Amino acid sequence: MAFKHLFKAKLNWISSPKKYSKTHTIAIEGKEILDVSAAKVFKGDPALHNPEDLLLSAVVSCHMMSYLYVCSQNGIEVVSYQDNAEADLEVSHTGSGRFTAIRLYPKVVIRQIDKMEEALNLHVKANELCFIANSCNFPIFHFPSCEVI
Repeated sequence: MAFKHLFKAKLNWISSPKKYSKTHTIAIEGKEILDVSAAKVFKGDPALHNPEDLLLSAVVSCHMMSYLYVCSQNGIEVVSYQDNAEADLEVSHTGSGRFTAIRLYPKVVIRQIDKMEEALNLHVKANELCFIANSCNFPIFHFPSCEVI
C-alpha cells in the first residue's frame, strides 16, 4: 500500500515599475519565509537562494538522510557526514535548460573499522530510497569516502 503526502508552498511576486524583478518569496507554513531569486548567471540576486541551489540542496540533503537511515538499520554509527555536491546545468541557445548530472562527494566518519566497506556500499541503497533522487530524470553519481575514528 502506498502512502500519499501533500506538501505546499506559497509563492509571492510583485512587479517592479522598471523591470520584471526575479526576486520573490516562498512561504511554507510554520517555517521562515525563503527569499528567492534567479541565479547570478541569469541576472538574479546572488545573495539569495535560487531554484538551482535549492534543487541541489534537496538532493544532497535527502541522500544524507536516507544514508543515515540505512546506516542505522545496519548498525553503523555515523559520527559525521559532509558533502561538497555539484550539479551540471545545460542551457541551450533558445534559453531552455535542464540539469544533466549531480555529483555527490559524501565524506563519512564512522566508529567501526570492520564496517568501513559496508558504509561505503550503503550509498547505493540510500540513493534507491531517496525520494528526491527518485524524482530526478538525470543521473546522480556518488563518490563517497569513509574514515574511522
